[in-house]
Amino acid sequence: MRLIDVHCHINDSDYGDVTALLNRARACGVEKIIAVGFDVGSSEYCRALSARFKGVYFCAGFHPTELSKYREGDLDKIRALAEDGKCVAIGEIGLDYHYPDTDKELQREIFARQILLADELELPVQIHSRDSAEDTLNILKEYAGKLTHGFMLHCFSYSPEVAKEVENAGGYFSFGGTCTYSGSKKAKRTIAALPADRVMTETDSPYLPPVSKRGIFPNTPESIPEILSVIADIRGETAESAADEVWEAAHTLFKKLKPA
Repeated sequence: MRLIDVHCHINDSDYGDVTALLNRARACGVEKIIAVGFDVGSSEYCRALSARFKGVYFCAGFHPTELSKYREGDLDKIRALAEDGKCVAIGEIGLDYHYPDTDKELQREIFARQILLADELELPVQIHSRDSAEDTLNILKEYAGKLTHGFMLHCFSYSPEVAKEVENAGGYFSFGGTCTYSGSKKAKRTIAALPADRVMTETDSPYLPPVSKRGIFPNTPESIPEILSVIADIRGETAESAADEVWEAAHTLFKKLKPA
């Protein structure tokens, strides 16, 4: 099976020997990973990582909870990174209203500006959305004409009803370790209801380990086989069939992923 982790955060501080980590992931069948930036520095690191390793691609973007570090001119730096041949999307970007001191207006502004940047560069976007379903949907609708290159909500956790609205807007979805827990009823219902060509696998490493690694840090792309197996079970498919569907969906959305 050809497996892919479409959203993870790889760094030296959490993992130590990155080469060994990526070799272990490949031994588990994970042929490609997308390393995702959350500010300028991490996006630069992801680009460097992609340059070092075959099968590693990256996203460049500014995460909503990192905007205290944002300075004017940073999106010009993100633009320069995104022009790299292995940058498959702008991300991760979006909204996160979880914390009480959230500057919602700034989050919405920078989210919208990065959507416009992705449109200019003819790239899809990877979206983070937490406790902000209504505003996320409103922005997706408002900027629908600028999202024609596609978008994905990573680690999707909202209801199947919200998922249907996102699907109707043309969105894709990725699911990680949280979908393997018995209490993740909304995620499981959503996975069962979505079309096969909209579902992808991620780990959000080093966070959100699957049930077999509960309490273990860091999570790694080596968790993809377990996540895929659960998704296949939910959908009543074989792991091989689910893997093929995920692979095809990823390469359809992220067009700069080189064909296998």
